[in-house]
Amino acid sequence: MTDLLSLPLPELARWMAQETGEPGFRAKQLYQWLHQKQVTSFDAMTNLPAALRQKLGKLGKIAQVETELLLESKLDETRKFLFRLEDGNCVETVWMEYHHGPSLCISTQVGCRMGCRFCASTLDGLERNLTPGEMLGEIYEAQRQMGRRISSLVLMGIGEPLDNLPNVLTFLGILSSAEGQRLGLRHVSLSTCGLVDGIRALMKENLGLTLSVSLHAANDETRSGIMPVNRRYPIGELMEACREYFRVTGRRISYEYALIDGVNDSEAKARELAALLRGQNCHVNLIPVNPVKERETKRSSRAAVERFVRQLGELGINATVRRELGTDISAACGQLRRTGQGKVSAGAGLEAGTRTSTV
Repeated sequence: MTDLLSLPLPELARWMAQETGEPGFRAKQLYQWLHQKQVTSFDAMTNLPAALRQKLGKLGKIAQVETELLLESKLDETRKFLFRLEDGNCVETVWMEYHHGPSLCISTQVGCRMGCRFCASTLDGLERNLTPGEMLGEIYEAQRQMGRRISSLVLMGIGEPLDNLPNVLTFLGILSSAEGQRLGLRHVSLSTCGLVDGIRALMKENLGLTLSVSLHAANDETRSGIMPVNRRYPIGELMEACREYFRVTGRRISYEYALIDGVNDSEAKARELAALLRGQNCHVNLIPVNPVKERETKRSSRAAVERFVRQLGELGINATVRRELGTDISAACGQLRRTGQGKVSAGAGLEAGTRTSTV
């Protein structure tokens, strides 16, 4: 059956004409029910004829994304969702509160094949890509649960967005459409581990979103040791693509740098990073690495983090330490999914007193 939530309006209109013989205005009504009112069943579409609703139920479907588990932080207003998909797979989504409004971090794949050594998301490899409808479903279900609309979006959950680029582009088109949620793409940040071909393909779309590159090291030896993707796209090639991206789009790149104790957090590594990025219009987002039970990496000490950010500033690099939210609710991406999939015991990674809700 065709997932109607995954179809942009022109494609939905063609599908409606071919499958139901209905005129274009019916497709627009259906699209608005799906993406503005964000209903989960055809029966709720009260301005569509009953016969048409019945026909839609036989010919098409609405991708179902259901809340399996909701974790509520006691430290701040962060919420972490474990969403179950129609095939039984699970993905994670995080709701974060900021002064400018709520932000959502969504997954783009079930699992990940990039193999970064400090990340829980890659432990079981890649199961499959998410469809545009499933990515939209993450947003719509989170908004239903929270009773509010998001003001910004981050594609930085489970998966590598540029490894699922066709579906991600379709998703972004629907999300920002005038007849849909209307979220401006300047309020969207897409994080990549550095797929150069994907960066260049995204650059050609010139969408206006923020590109975040997970760098984590400034030389090939260190980066290849923690990020296997660097063997395919070494740092020199990645930096060339990033500079080209800025020239074409005019959008400043954000570099993510997870500080790992004894691996990439020394004063020498800070100088190396500053030398690599000197002259670029960029920002460095420093992240004390999340502890993952199955990984040996350890987060840097607070003193090391403070020294690193201070040294980058002295060397002329704009850097901040990312505000940590929801650290008491299985903060590392991929941990909660493994709980839901039965890979680890329920509640792994949760501190005492965390509120856990099943919906």
